[in-house]
Amino acid sequence: MEATVSGYDDFIQEVETLISTYPPPFIYVYDPISLRTTSTVLTKAISGIRDNSTDSGIEIYHVHVDAVTCFSQRLLFDTIINPLRSIDPDSDLSERWNDSWDSFLHGIRHLNDRRRRETQKDVRFIISIEQVQRLKEKLPDSIIPLSRLNELSQVDIAVIFVSQTQWQDIKPTLGASPEPYYIDVKPLTKSDIITTLSSRFASISTQAQASSSKYAHCYDPSLSQLYGHYISMICEVCFPFIHDIDELAYIAAARWPGFIKPLLNSSGTDTDASVVAPSEDTRLRLIRAFTPSVTNALEALHPRLMNAVDWAAANEPDPNTLSQLHALFQSPTTKPFILVASYIASTNPAKTDLRMFGRGLDEKKRRRRTMKGQIKQKVPQHLLGPNPFPLDRMIAILGALLEENDVDSRLPNPELAIPGEYTDMEITRVGIHSAIMELVSMHFLLRTSPVDRIDGPPMFKSAISQDTALALAKQLDVPLNDLLWETT
Repeated sequence: MEATVSGYDDFIQEVETLISTYPPPFIYVYDPISLRTTSTVLTKAISGIRDNSTDSGIEIYHVHVDAVTCFSQRLLFDTIINPLRSIDPDSDLSERWNDSWDSFLHGIRHLNDRRRRETQKDVRFIISIEQVQRLKEKLPDSIIPLSRLNELSQVDIAVIFVSQTQWQDIKPTLGASPEPYYIDVKPLTKSDIITTLSSRFASISTQAQASSSKYAHCYDPSLSQLYGHYISMICEVCFPFIHDIDELAYIAAARWPGFIKPLLNSSGTDTDASVVAPSEDTRLRLIRAFTPSVTNALEALHPRLMNAVDWAAANEPDPNTLSQLHALFQSPTTKPFILVASYIASTNPAKTDLRMFGRGLDEKKRRRRTMKGQIKQKVPQHLLGPNPFPLDRMIAILGALLEENDVDSRLPNPELAIPGEYTDMEITRVGIHSAIMELVSMHFLLRTSPVDRIDGPPMFKSAISQDTALALAKQLDVPLNDLLWETT
């Protein structure tokens, strides 16, 4: 950890008091939010105690274990005993202390006696085990002897369990384990997180400048004040949903290069140039401009499959897609009608198509529906995502839209006097199918059925958002909200 985490003062003071005086043999630290940060703070606190106890009459040795990596009993023993064995340079490394609990306890006693003879001081072993709930899944029989390790080994040793799960959920039955000394870690406040993350900028800047990274200019020391405003904005947006300081630090690192990019471009800054601190007006403008980006980052960062820099580069807007969408709005062809028809087909159930095609005969059928029995709440389809639909259904909806909203723009055709005859001819043209394939290639339509499948019609689903569909419908004078079965 680059800087001290603000908000852990009470926790550190309690740990230092216990470890440096008479620690309980079994301590349970519970933190459901920021377990990784708590483990790091615990390790630093015990290391500080050991460094400050050189003049005292006791030697403290600490071993930190991650239970995720201890999926066998021998691995658990090795992870604990090997760091303790390294304090004894004359120990016989060929002696095996990981065969059973008896040999493990014998190794603990041997190392304790050896160090006491050499240093002429009392020895105290501290063993902290992170994510101890994993032991209940992989090694349930190890929880009892670990909680009684002080009693079984007859050595001054304290075992600290650190977990996101409460002790009541993992403790053995029938009272086989003693009751631990509980330490509940308080959640960090928003001000503590802002203070901690802002203080890390100096170390991040030093590391970036030393590594000569291509993003080093994003962490120029002159941007420290702006970084503090940026962290405040991140916490204002994300803190109601995320309280883990590591999660917020990841979001901040992911969006910082994109946040600072307009400032660097406007000042013509390169990697080797010095950055001039922006004015207060510029900082406020950047914060207002990038607040939606932070919200989108919160929704898209789970699961995180890449590092922050690659994620930021991969999520920049595609200028080709934006230009294609702008050209589509200006297109005089039937492509906008096809996209609106695809959105209707993906959002409405198939049984509602007849209502669209015959609205004049039964305009108020939907409003007169009555629900018998218990009313069940249903999530609107536009919130669940698009449904696949067959091609012939979308073409039928397209014909209905063209017949009602594209009649005025057609050229006169006296030979097509029957109502609907012109529309039937238009929707069967090859140009309609080629336009659909072009929209698929532009990723505005998604094909869900295999290309080489012969049986059944091809299946598609809409890939445009509700806002885009409403904008296209408004341009085409199509009453989209009246055609959707479930509206917002």
